[in-house]
Amino acid sequence: MSDDEVLKLCDVIRQTSYDIHEYLKSGHLEKVYENALAHRLRKLGIDVKQQHDLTVYDEDGALLGKMTADLFIENVLIAELKACKTLIQEHIAQIFGYLRASRVEHGLLINFGSPKLEIKKYILRVER
Repeated sequence: MSDDEVLKLCDVIRQTSYDIHEYLKSGHLEKVYENALAHRLRKLGIDVKQQHDLTVYDEDGALLGKMTADLFIENVLIAELKACKTLIQEHIAQIFGYLRASRVEHGLLINFGSPKLEIKKYILRVER
């Protein structure tokens, strides 16, 4: 998938997240937002894997283990969801850790927990 296609996918995810936040507001558990976003994206024909294991590699390509992404979308994008007052540096470090370890380039950090929806897009170019 090209970068332009990934950016268009991110636009769809942003709008869908906004629509969910408008409907549910803040105050639910993270799992509720995860289920809602996965459900609505699937209705749009988008491939979504929930609580998906991603393989973690060392710098030399050695298999180290697995990590679990909240959502793995179209096999190109990790979405990490939060339901907290505000995003903090640890959340950003978490998404970058996921991107580095799994060698996935694109990530979204989405916080449904604040009165105003927070969405941040991250790109980490990896060597293959």
